[in-house]
Amino acid sequence: MKELWRRLTAAFGNLSGRERMLVSCALAGLSLAVLYAAVMLPVLGYGERVQQDRESQGQQLEAMRRLQQEFADVSQRLSSVEERIQKGSRGNLRTSLESLARKSMVKIESMEPQASPANDQYRETKVEVGLKGVTLPQSVRYLHQIESAAQVHSIKSLRIRTRSDHSELLDVTFTVSSFERL
Repeated sequence: MKELWRRLTAAFGNLSGRERMLVSCALAGLSLAVLYAAVMLPVLGYGERVQQDRESQGQQLEAMRRLQQEFADVSQRLSSVEERIQKGSRGNLRTSLESLARKSMVKIESMEPQASPANDQYRETKVEVGLKGVTLPQSVRYLHQIESAAQVHSIKSLRIRTRSDHSELLDVTFTVSSFERL
């Protein structure tokens, strides 16, 4: 290595003043390029990565805040439903649905009990109700009375079909659930 350095120094010494200036400028430019590539590019890249990380973390924080708000909303609604279940009147779901049908001037065509999944905290009673030849206002009134009854009822599914013999009448089938705390 020493021999190579000695030769380079001798070759540089043999150059004219103008050539030395040109080689010195070329070496200085090369040194600046190496310094820029070795030091500045990694620093600039690090700054960009930090900025991207900050933006990503800001987006994650915003998503967490949205999830926290949604969780609070769902928890509040759940508490409200649980309170309604606790305070709601007890009774047979089928009897309650028949009573509400009389108030709505609707004749129930069929009422079939449905299986419901087991739960450690609540007992769910499900009934599929069939209405034949009812008007839209009658259906809406009946469904509204079910949803706003003192006993907590929830309409799980709803199918509405127009009748082929009377287009102003409907056949309505829906499933109603009632909950009681165990």
